[in-house]
Amino acid sequence: MKPSISIVIPVLNESETIIKLLAHLKERAFSCDYVTQIIVVDGGSKDDTYQLVSSYSDHNPQVTVIKSAKGRAKQMNTGAAIATSSILYFLHADSYPPQDYDKHIVEQVVAGNPAGCFKMKFDSNHWWLRLAGWLTQFKWRACRGGDQSQFITAQLFKELGTFDERYIIYEDNDLINKLYAKRKFVVIQEWLTTSARRYDENGVWKLQFHFWSIYVRKWFGASAEDLHKYYLKKIS
Repeated sequence: MKPSISIVIPVLNESETIIKLLAHLKERAFSCDYVTQIIVVDGGSKDDTYQLVSSYSDHNPQVTVIKSAKGRAKQMNTGAAIATSSILYFLHADSYPPQDYDKHIVEQVVAGNPAGCFKMKFDSNHWWLRLAGWLTQFKWRACRGGDQSQFITAQLFKELGTFDERYIIYEDNDLINKLYAKRKFVVIQEWLTTSARRYDENGVWKLQFHFWSIYVRKWFGASAEDLHKYYLKKIS
């Protein structure tokens, strides 16, 4: 069976960026034969995100927008449940994959790598964010995160039990931990660009400190609920 990709994008109040991302995915794809679905999963936006995507899909039949309960894990699982392709590609609404991203993903799966991500850079010239992005080219577990996007075969995704919906945050990392435990993860050496907007809103050092704190807390056994409480208290 010829490999194909279903892209799943969880959104919440992304009216300013979502159409730009959808256009980017269309323009940067190597072949329309690879990307058969783009599933935008709205978690209850208060702006016109849903309406914008719905109108866009009228002229782009591979794009679908659906509604889901709020929470990125729930939204991505909802999208994955209706996906029909052999490969799932989970993408944040402010992350922009490289040219021919679909071809790179398919090539890795065909080569026997069922899961992975792209290396990532921020749309910022801050020296720390430039360094943090540069480090994502390496396979070290500590350099992984959901902003890098995540491709995984539909079969392996089901075998791992999908995203753990107990996690309101850290859901990407929870899945990545399972993939690393199975030694099934590759970093595609092409640059994805992601937004630094959360760092702009919170401050680079403040946000980085709290992200490290969340990582360490999880390592010491913090529950999904504990991580979410910490996030709500410390990060805007």
